[in-house]
Amino acid sequence: MTRGTQGRPGTESRRFAVHRHRTDAVERVHVEGEIDLSVVGELEREMRRAEVGDAKLIELDLDQLEFLDASGVRLLLRACRRSRNNGHRLRIRPASSPQVRRVLELTGVVEQLPIEA
Repeated sequence: MTRGTQGRPGTESRRFAVHRHRTDAVERVHVEGEIDLSVVGELEREMRRAEVGDAKLIELDLDQLEFLDASGVRLLLRACRRSRNNGHRLRIRPASSPQVRRVLELTGVVEQLPIEA
């Protein structure tokens, strides 16, 4: 599954894409670009689609994430809460972007999320 903001009114200057695919027992959700209020619903839908499947592990890959606002932080916390109630299947691959890492540190959510070392 691939989705992006290209071609949507009001998103010309934003870059966002989410790709979801399954390999063996792992459902991977790969995010690129920026997560803000305009796209958070799209990522939420992809995460929920991954969660209803029977994958033993759901990997949310934030490596290519460049920007994260408060709506994205809330999405991560909600996904983490659902994971605790559904077998602790969520693992988050950390963002390479220092800005995204800093947002997670400043908001104090790093310790609450299942971020891979």
